[in-house]
Amino acid sequence: MTNLKEGDKAPRFSGKNQDGKEIKLEDFSGKKLILYFYPKDNTPGCTAEACNLNDNYNSWLDKGFEVIGVSPDSMESHQKFRKKFGLKFDLIADTEKEILQAYEAWGEKSMYGKKYMGVLRTTFVIDENGVIQKIFEKVETKDHTNQIIKNLNI
Repeated sequence: MTNLKEGDKAPRFSGKNQDGKEIKLEDFSGKKLILYFYPKDNTPGCTAEACNLNDNYNSWLDKGFEVIGVSPDSMESHQKFRKKFGLKFDLIADTEKEILQAYEAWGEKSMYGKKYMGVLRTTFVIDENGVIQKIFEKVETKDHTNQIIKNLNI
């Protein structure tokens, strides 16, 4: 659970995408951003979420949004994942978990009674001024686009 709140300034970040290109929050100044954190490339929920956002990517662009995915996977993993599913947006390889921690999307999880550290699937909608407009901590992976649209009334 994140302590960040809607209306807070989004934490600044800098990371490398699947091609080794640096991507920073400042790159999106004047644009709206859907910044989503997911656990792992090529897993069922993460693939469903990425494909849902990708299937609606042109619609997001038309609405003035850019989409960026972040996970602790490597650049090589992201390259393969993008190619396999034809993803049009960048994926940041946060192998050091710096962005995940800045957005409090890295924390304790539990499965079958066992506790461990991992990615807390979370989406942040950031406005043109770098302010968090909406936070989704319970992501509907298969229908995330509609979940965002309904909550933002766009």
